[in-house]
Amino acid sequence: MVLKVKRKILFTTSIIILASSFSCSIHKETRKDVKEASQKSNSYTENWESLSKHKSMPEWLYDAKFGIYFTWGVFTVPEKFSEWYPRSMYDKTDPAFKYHKENFGDQSEFGYHNFIPMFKAEKFNAVKWAELIKTAGAKFGGPVAEHHDGFSMWASKVNPWNSKDMGPKRDITKELKDEITKQGLKFFTSFHHERNMQRNAMPDNGGGYDSHFIYNKEWHTSSNDPKLRLLYGNLNEAEFDEYWLEKLKEVVNSYSPDIVYFDSWLNLIPEQYRQKFCAYYFNHALDTKQEVGIVYKQYDLPIDVGIHDIEKGGHTEIYKPAWMTDDTMSFGSWSYTDDLKIKPTSMVLHSLIDIVSKNGVLLLNASPRADGSIPNDQEKVLEEMGMWLKGNGEAIYNTRPWLIHGGGPTGSSTGNHGGMSTTNVYTSNDYRFTQSKDGKSVYLIMLGKPEVGKRIKIREIAPHRYPLGSKIQKVIELQTNVDAKVEETDSCLYITIPDIEMNNLAVVFKIILK
Repeated sequence: MVLKVKRKILFTTSIIILASSFSCSIHKETRKDVKEASQKSNSYTENWESLSKHKSMPEWLYDAKFGIYFTWGVFTVPEKFSEWYPRSMYDKTDPAFKYHKENFGDQSEFGYHNFIPMFKAEKFNAVKWAELIKTAGAKFGGPVAEHHDGFSMWASKVNPWNSKDMGPKRDITKELKDEITKQGLKFFTSFHHERNMQRNAMPDNGGGYDSHFIYNKEWHTSSNDPKLRLLYGNLNEAEFDEYWLEKLKEVVNSYSPDIVYFDSWLNLIPEQYRQKFCAYYFNHALDTKQEVGIVYKQYDLPIDVGIHDIEKGGHTEIYKPAWMTDDTMSFGSWSYTDDLKIKPTSMVLHSLIDIVSKNGVLLLNASPRADGSIPNDQEKVLEEMGMWLKGNGEAIYNTRPWLIHGGGPTGSSTGNHGGMSTTNVYTSNDYRFTQSKDGKSVYLIMLGKPEVGKRIKIREIAPHRYPLGSKIQKVIELQTNVDAKVEETDSCLYITIPDIEMNNLAVVFKIILK
């Protein structure tokens, strides 16, 4: 009986000691959690209200105005049609379907994945690409990390179809990240893989436009092979949404991009997954002390969470908040094709000037060949852009829109995806305004080379509109620093073009205010 009582007392004492110890442990963990929560009091949670507290456009991007990225991947191997080749080769109504059969074989025998060993990137040089971005005057740049085709351009453990394990056998994203940041530039990645999943992809649904690949039981697109189905997006929605998110997390963790850009179709990803990514990326940026931004199209994110982008288009007037246009140097495909026609430098530059005058940023696309080389005609455009920006970049970088974007006789046509076209042809009679961040200078940018001695009439600068006359200290041609004669009337301001050597692409007059 005594022994039983002793045992009972001992057991009770043990329980009390254990409970006390557990309680202390809980309090310790609680204090630790409270401390960590306090340290991360500015962290973001997975809802729009919390995410909207993040500054949508980083200040550095607002100042940068100009970036370059590269639409390059397995889809460039045929060098035909466009970056949509992976879909078009399976679309019986598309010319690419017949072309593929005649040149590579029947789709049942030669599927898209058979192009991967042919994608060797033997001339890819990350140093040269990064130097070209810098030479062009761009302030950020990077690769298409993954297009619609399901092939990752980084060393992925999530996706077996990646550039480190297949094709080039190189971590393209890391090489570019290393070299671009060495140039003192910000690093950009774009993602288009939200469209990779086969949604309503059966042929009797017209191939399902929201699906990049077209399902057919005779083709690899219908494969249930554990590996092959990942490339062709033959997944159910629950699988795909997790797969989509894990790829993004992997790039964020491995390469810490300063900008993540999403192509159209982000709306196809459930809202909770969009919120998960935004919170994950923003919180990662807190840890790495980066100012980051997310670019989106249409209405795929709230306007106070991301940076709204208009593809191949822009606003007709000054628009706030600050926005972006993604455009390409060519009149055709985003990826290289053997018949690609490149725009003249004047058109690309004037588009940049127009966009900046309306509170926008230009993301310009280059189209490397399958081997990784960049064609001479594209290099020439980028080099000429850089030469102009070297002498006149003060009117672009670190500027803000003035009271009005500009004037001139050339109207605006509609862009491919809404807004204003980026292929308008301007003359020296067209002009745009920007102003310095401190408001002490206004820049008048003529979209062409005006005639020496000509008396240019600027209607916008007048007492009854936007009076600057009494505030003007002097006006200089920016590249030469030569003074220009200025006269003010009740109806406008006149600037007489000085007898100097001027740039053929565009000429900037800096209006210095008292």
